[in-house]
Amino acid sequence: MNSFIEELKWRGLFADMMPGTDEQLNKEVTTAYIGFDPTADSLHIGSLIQIKILAHFQQHGHKPVALVGGATGMIGDPSGKSSERNLLDEETLLHYVDCLKKQLSRFLDFEGSGPNKAELVNNYDWMKNISFLDFAKNVGKNITVNYMMAKDSVKKRFSGESGADGMSFTEFTYQLIQGYDFLHLYQNNQVKLQMGGSDQWGNITTGTELIRRKAQGEAFALTVPLITKADGSKFGKSESGENYWLDKKKTSPYRFYQFWLNATDEDAERFIKFYTFLNKEEIESLVEDHKTAPHERKLQKKLAEEVTVWVHGREEYEKALKASEILFGRSTAEDLINLDEETFLDVFDGVPQKEVVKADVLGIPVIDLLSEKSGFLKSKSEAQREIKGNAISVNKQKIDDTFLAGEHDLIDNKFLLLQKGKKNYFIIKAI
Repeated sequence: MNSFIEELKWRGLFADMMPGTDEQLNKEVTTAYIGFDPTADSLHIGSLIQIKILAHFQQHGHKPVALVGGATGMIGDPSGKSSERNLLDEETLLHYVDCLKKQLSRFLDFEGSGPNKAELVNNYDWMKNISFLDFAKNVGKNITVNYMMAKDSVKKRFSGESGADGMSFTEFTYQLIQGYDFLHLYQNNQVKLQMGGSDQWGNITTGTELIRRKAQGEAFALTVPLITKADGSKFGKSESGENYWLDKKKTSPYRFYQFWLNATDEDAERFIKFYTFLNKEEIESLVEDHKTAPHERKLQKKLAEEVTVWVHGREEYEKALKASEILFGRSTAEDLINLDEETFLDVFDGVPQKEVVKADVLGIPVIDLLSEKSGFLKSKSEAQREIKGNAISVNKQKIDDTFLAGEHDLIDNKFLLLQKGKKNYFIIKAI
């Protein structure tokens, strides 16, 4: 069996493939593509598996092509959806395409002159000049409506499953346009394989059928499973339904790190195979270590480290690690003061916060700061009592009644973190 397919199988990342795919990969350096629709200005962790499949493909000596769907993004893929997606205007879409191109270039090797150098394409480049009549005549006549209706993504929408209310003609044509992408790449970029999630099987095989009928050629399909958590719930969103993005401006490296760190034992054992490049022996050793001392959470820590470094780099991982340790008192005051605003507020998400004029924060008696200036404590007498009991900290450092806050104490030049006891926090924002 081909080493790339073996890799996918032991990692649990193999769903299906067309007959002959294995032989094709063994025969020669093969070019394969995966499409990414630009529905936002960043990919999120739901796209990580597709990126990783392309990276594995390249590591096994084959040529990966990442397609950013400037054309298909205007329509929206109906696969796995119960309602039609809102259409984007061209300016927004092209901006999204640009952003995704930059992001994808971080994960694949586009440099060098080897036969497996990665390539990035945008289907808008070849679709923009094709008229509807040309498309209907040259592409549409090769695929029957019966063939298109038999696809699961279409049948589910027409059968009313999951609250579906039918499908517009625009969405119905999606599989033809994606099929044409495969044909175009087969004829112009020597692409012989399309890969994607298992929900893409129908769209991918429409492309192989179009290649067979239109170009009298042979092309192949390979799919990976759709990822869910061990309990069957949706993977990749927060409890409030928000995405975890790959752009640190949309999801901070700290929050990204925490997502992986908080995986259950069962999920961590699966995810470390899915989302890291650690080899089989390393992962099996980690799993055994974890089972002997699960309370140490070695599996989760290694998973969070590997994925955060892969997506954000070693420096951002180190920052996220230090930020994580602040809550547990294992970091220095300097670590806290050097946090940027976004990470600081992520670490202390939900902590009460009050804006106070800077003149009422710096250089004033701490008793006044804790009470009337901030409202953290109800009165000066309570402030005096708590300080005497050694219960008050500023920026995680215990203080006495002589403490005066200075500019050097401000986190990111604007915040002071007050604390009573172990868990009672309050943030002053100096303005």
